[in-house]
Amino acid sequence: MHATVSQSTVSGSVAAPPSKSYTHRAIFAGAYGGETEIHRPLVSADTRASMRAVEAFGAQVEQEDDSLTVSGFGDKPAVPADVIDCANSGTTIRLAMGVAGLVDGATVLTGDESLRSRPQGPMLDAIDQLGGHAWSTRGTDQAPIVVEGWADGGTVRIPGDVSSQFITSLLMAGARTDSGIEIALRSALKSGPYVDITIDVLAAFGVAVERTDVGFVVPGKQEYETPADGYTVPGDFSAASYLLAAGAVAGGEVTVEGLFPGPQGDSAIVEILERMGADIDWDEANGRATVSQSALSGITVDVGDTPDLLPTIAVLGAIAGGTTTIENCEHVRYKETDRVAAMAESLERMGVTVTEERDTLTIHGGESELTGATLDGRGDHRIVMSLTVAGLVADGETRISDAEDVAVSFPAFFDVLDQLGADLATE
Repeated sequence: MHATVSQSTVSGSVAAPPSKSYTHRAIFAGAYGGETEIHRPLVSADTRASMRAVEAFGAQVEQEDDSLTVSGFGDKPAVPADVIDCANSGTTIRLAMGVAGLVDGATVLTGDESLRSRPQGPMLDAIDQLGGHAWSTRGTDQAPIVVEGWADGGTVRIPGDVSSQFITSLLMAGARTDSGIEIALRSALKSGPYVDITIDVLAAFGVAVERTDVGFVVPGKQEYETPADGYTVPGDFSAASYLLAAGAVAGGEVTVEGLFPGPQGDSAIVEILERMGADIDWDEANGRATVSQSALSGITVDVGDTPDLLPTIAVLGAIAGGTTTIENCEHVRYKETDRVAAMAESLERMGVTVTEERDTLTIHGGESELTGATLDGRGDHRIVMSLTVAGLVADGETRISDAEDVAVSFPAFFDVLDQLGADLATE
């Protein structure tokens, strides 16, 4: 599917979509526990992959209206009857590898072409350190992956700068081992707020995690408790970043409701917009952010903890005056696609001057005039959504392929933009 976007003015009030990160973790936490009702989950391609994964281990997931009911797999997950296809979801395959460590047998996990290109080596090594066995069928560090369990727990040394999802997986599974897991980070933790989200979800399910000078400890023999009133998923700042950016560059006035930050690192989008000079009002107590079209100026942003914001920031930088420098971004190359290169190449096609280095992306907005172009969405939901925002202000039409991939994290994205008045069509 292609999306075609023309210059538009957007305005109105919309609700933030539910958080993908929280939904994934709540589904797995529910599967480790008894029976949990998850209120206001994000039901998307990625989170459906997590639902299928936990069902493969013996859990049950039922969807009704705006909730999911997850019935856990009991004391021990079952040996999956078939290969688990995690589709495009890196979170799913990594969290499922942790569950697989508790299985009395072998688990095979794979995904689509994009997922099969992403590194899993640190988790394979962690499972081996814990007494299990995990390997790639291709002799690389990429899926398809086979895992044979390590169920007792122990100590593991793991890098912190490849993906925080490995730490999340170990914490969630470690609580169900006999002796727990002690995690020592071999390198500085990037995307740390995502581990904070994990700890927040675990606390809601009665699972304790301790921070140490070198990493984390999750004690063993813990039970996942069912939250008394179920678990409610908060709004997603990652997805809301596109709506707030649209208001800042193509408003009108756009209000996004349901934004309560908690440990979400991507709430930094509010501060980033403020630093760039956007007219933004964030009523944190009521979870409401309102932004209007503003003259933006380039800034320097470190995305070590907020990798998913890079595409949004890159587009803002292309429209802003001056230079925007995105630093500490090498780990963003290991997402659904190499997002650093994808944004550099896409913005250059739109007439923007860009300097790409391994760990830095510099956008020379003051030297550029944004022009519509035909762009490759690269099968990446965040690339598609960010380029759509660019198309709202580019001269002429912007046509983006793979538009259907917004279903990974924000299925209603184009409907919401249409509601706000964007001139767009999908076909």
